[in-house]
Amino acid sequence: MAYDLEEQEQIDTLKAWWKQYGNLVTWLLIAALSSFAAWTAWTNYQRGQATQASSIYEEVQRAAGLKDNAKVQGATANLTTKFGATSYATMAALTAAKSAFDASDLKTAKTQLSWVVEHAYTKEFQAIAKLRLTSILLDEKNYDEALKVLASEFLPEFEVDVLDKKADVFVAQNKLKEARETYKSALDKMGDKHVGKQLVQIKLDALGGAIETKVAVTTDKK
Repeated sequence: MAYDLEEQEQIDTLKAWWKQYGNLVTWLLIAALSSFAAWTAWTNYQRGQATQASSIYEEVQRAAGLKDNAKVQGATANLTTKFGATSYATMAALTAAKSAFDASDLKTAKTQLSWVVEHAYTKEFQAIAKLRLTSILLDEKNYDEALKVLASEFLPEFEVDVLDKKADVFVAQNKLKEARETYKSALDKMGDKHVGKQLVQIKLDALGGAIETKVAVTTDKK
């Protein structure tokens, strides 16, 4: 096929450019395709992981509904071992902790909650596990450890729950002054519609520490 002079010059220019940059373009293209393939493979892998984790979590839920603590613990161990990075593992561990607690197996309950504290899928799940763990430590009269857990990092939205639980520990330690102050602090930070406000007020009143309302009294000078 014959080309005119202008076309031949364009072809020669293209050949020269490709000779200089062709390998680079090829490798960049290969890298881009490899990245896309890797991303697709990872997405499919994650989808497969979630599907399998979901199936095991359903098994945990069924066993919990039947109050079969042994099956709950077994399925949860399988889930946390194979798919510990998924949200299903965290939710299963919380379910397993409640199942163990209901079965009076406090050691296993604490183990499951400690796992969530260390591996929780979200900070919210971690906070819930810490609060539940504190309740068990309180039942065991392990007050120092309970306060240590409550002194750890929590999301701001759990502040009043932490204060409430901390006050419960102070009551158990017979530190009533500290308990009153902490209950009052929790009440001050609660909105009027907070679901736990009435309960905290009842606990404070039981200590004889109801919040006093200051009334200004004026006298007429004659």
